Amino acid sequence: MNAIHYPMDLATRILIVDDDEGIRSLISSYLEKHGFVTETAGDPDAMRLKLENGRYDLIVLDVMMPREDGLTALRRLQKDGGPPVIILSAVGTDIDRIVGIEMGAEDYLAKPCNPRELLARIRAVLRRNAPAAVVPTPAAPGAVPAFAAPQDDDSGAILRFAGWRINVMARVLHDPDGSMVHLSDGEFRLLRAFVEHPGRVLTRDQLLEYARGQDVDYFDRAIDVQLSRLRRKMGGGDSADLIRTIRNEGYIFVPPVTR
Repeated sequence: MNAIHYPMDLATRILIVDDDEGIRSLISSYLEKHGFVTETAGDPDAMRLKLENGRYDLIVLDVMMPREDGLTALRRLQKDGGPPVIILSAVGTDIDRIVGIEMGAEDYLAKPCNPRELLARIRAVLRRNAPAAVVPTPAAPGAVPAFAAPQDDDSGAILRFAGWRINVMARVLHDPDGSMVHLSDGEFRLLRAFVEHPGRVLTRDQLLEYARGQDVDYFDRAIDVQLSRLRRKMGGGDSADLIRTIRNEGYIFVPPVTR
């Protein structure tokens, strides 16, 4: 999916994807009452068309849809580097939630859910993705922008370890060959937690706090799922030399990190 540039505005835009028109309308109306701009799509094809022609900060995605299910659509979104996704599904077992998170969803809610809970989850995901999701406020001539992004200089935005290079502000990871490695938002935050605390044993609870924030409850073993995906993207078996499992304690990031 090619990057598209849009005029700046202050609205947080949410795309609701569900084959049930009633659910789309209900969620859309509720979120708009709380200050969001919403659009809807009845299936993944319509969702992709919307994404090609508009900017969205978050997607609320149903799973059980005809022709193409939400998990397949989520996989394609992850490949294309789409916005964060909250899955809203009638199938809500622990296994289904694990699969959804493993495939790249930021959160997973079972239907029916309280609209207030969905609103709280949306706000939490947007807070966690604030560096990527917040749109700068246009500044008056000579004024300092309210959300001025740090520049890619020697200020510490770039961290290096074992030949790898991560730009924590641009949210970009390069492998030792210089190739860019695509990470989901959750994977990036997890890696950042490690590189900012090298040589320390981090428990799952600590990693959840560093990478996810204290305002969201995640089911047990969520970090293990994210870590498995991160390790695969960083070389499979070779990544054990970078992130080592400490039995009954947690994980430790082994290589030294330089700025």
